[in-house]
Amino acid sequence: MRILITGITGFVGSHMAEFCLNREENLKIFGTRRWRSPMDNIRHIADKIELVECDLQDSNSVLQMMDHVRPDWIFHLAAQSYVKASWKSPGDTISNNIMSQLNVLESMKALKLNCALQLAGSSEEYGLVHPDEVPIRETNPLRPLSPYAVSKVGQDMMAYQYYKSYGFPLVRTRAFNHSGPRRGHVFVESNFARQIVRIKKGLAEPVIKVGNLLARRDYTDVRDVVRAYWLALEKGQPGEVYNIASGRAYAIREVLNMLLDMAEMEIQVEEDPDRLRPSDVPLLLGDYSKFRDATGWEPVIPLDKTLKDILDYWMANISGEVKS
Repeated sequence: MRILITGITGFVGSHMAEFCLNREENLKIFGTRRWRSPMDNIRHIADKIELVECDLQDSNSVLQMMDHVRPDWIFHLAAQSYVKASWKSPGDTISNNIMSQLNVLESMKALKLNCALQLAGSSEEYGLVHPDEVPIRETNPLRPLSPYAVSKVGQDMMAYQYYKSYGFPLVRTRAFNHSGPRRGHVFVESNFARQIVRIKKGLAEPVIKVGNLLARRDYTDVRDVVRAYWLALEKGQPGEVYNIASGRAYAIREVLNMLLDMAEMEIQVEEDPDRLRPSDVPLLLGDYSKFRDATGWEPVIPLDKTLKDILDYWMANISGEVKS
């Protein structure tokens, strides 16, 4: 079976590639990359996959890539996924996320490829959730509160439209917060871990900068999430949408405290106004029962294991920096 992972050099994409490579099936793994894509996340598996140069926002580039790969399954993970960056560059975020997916779907149509595609949506699509709507089910209204969330709603609805219009076997997933080793340092729990490691290594003063600590998020380990993405195509129903979640919400302050306890150091916590968003989603707590019933999936990696692995990742990947 031929598998295409868009965004394979990214955080989730690299874990998805590892998951596929660890399966017993005879799989050929392809991944898209741009010439400037950093290779750090996949350097250890680069000789086991085939990378294809492709700008997903260029329709001709995508068409040539898809004609070369002719995948059986696609995990469409490439996106501008940083919510804060979407406030600074809303047009780029929406254009990147919408057009990249449109080009993939249009190339499937042009080449008459009936490959299965998993679309990585986001819990951010739900946006403003009322207290009586928790835990969030797939039927909850979508009230996006950021340009990133708007872009993911657009991707979600586009996948549904192409399923209805052309019968493509597309499965939509809405993953709630997921983390693990290799998570970018712009994301809150990884940023906390990186700051703590820099302090432990004497590269920063014992002060950790934070944003909104009151928001509550449903965390799942990325390694559980990529297993869910596989099951979405293996056992999920085309055209359906599924929440991928743990069913438990943690305040960001709780996550910070867990990391500080692991650090075993006296560290001062200081609010940084630059880390606050124009609007924030106060609570994201998912109901994943629909996906569990369809596939049998359950999350198995606890949050403390995830956070410990993130700390270990930064301990191994921060060296030679100048003290700030």
